[in-house]
Amino acid sequence: MPQYISARQVRDRVGKISAMTLWRWLRDDRLGFPKPTIILRRRYWREVDIDNWLQERALTSVTGGVK
Repeated sequence: MPQYISARQVRDRVGKISAMTLWRWLRDDRLGFPKPTIILRRRYWREVDIDNWLQERALTSVTGGVK
């Protein structure tokens, strides 16, 4: 069963970003930021999706954009 984390936990995990930055990242398809699951009108992300996104970003920054 996947672990889900809240929007606040996501914001903290990816660098203590603001709610507005998270909103922008969700709308910028170029970033490939994972889409949340809505549960009782709240946004939750699968922890593994956030971890994978962070690893891809780290890999891209180390290789200069080449995977």
